[in-house]
Amino acid sequence: MTDHYYVIGNPVAHSKSPAIHAAFAAQTGQDLAYARCLAPLDGFGATVRRLQAEGARGANVTVPFKQEAFALADSLSARARLAGAVNTLVFADGRIHGDNTDGAGLVRDIEANAGLRLAGARLLLLGAGGAARGVLGPLFDAGVGELVLANRTLATAAALAADFGGRPRVCAFAEVDGSFDLVVNATAASLQAAVPPIPDTVFRSGTLALDMMYGKEPTVFLQFAAQHGARIRDGLGMLVEQAAEAFYVWRGVRPDSGPVLAALRGEC
Repeated sequence: MTDHYYVIGNPVAHSKSPAIHAAFAAQTGQDLAYARCLAPLDGFGATVRRLQAEGARGANVTVPFKQEAFALADSLSARARLAGAVNTLVFADGRIHGDNTDGAGLVRDIEANAGLRLAGARLLLLGAGGAARGVLGPLFDAGVGELVLANRTLATAAALAADFGGRPRVCAFAEVDGSFDLVVNATAASLQAAVPPIPDTVFRSGTLALDMMYGKEPTVFLQFAAQHGARIRDGLGMLVEQAAEAFYVWRGVRPDSGPVLAALRGEC
């Protein structure tokens, strides 16, 4: 019997996840089907229960439902608890298990695909919302040497840092000092074609600038970074790598993400 999985979101028609998981399934010989599922904004829980009742084995969760998925899950992985959000659901024995693969996907993309070793690295993380929260734990687990958390509102960043034992150093965008090995944009500024108001001195030759957003052209943040000597990377690799981690959670098989990412890059 073919196992069924879904990506649940609103909107969801743009999602590349079905193509990614179809490629993973073909590569690994797994008998599964993966489809998009548009959930009403006020009907996420009911949608999950329906899919579960229909025999689905699991689902990915995208905006705006990751916090609702966290609340809905009967059990949570340690990384989901740290993230305060769930992007991967496992349905088994009538229960819902929640996991979060975003941080693992980001770390793998940085280290395996971009070739930057995180152990000992100086990292600037822009933004203190859900996207930043979801990746902080895995970044610390990877051994970053220093992590500076910059945000427009200091109180928001300080509250997030407190949840992680005060380990990130907190500052406002304009007050960031020094240069970094890695600058990650976890804000939504790129959706408005804006750049967080950070000094250009955060970049130096060889700095890796990564925007969690992706598109056919580099975001304005990545263009700004490139103008100041950084090498740039969008969020497509993170998308593929978090999907590979979810596939492993579901199937116990780790796919080779490289060819899938290369194919998607060719389409962009």
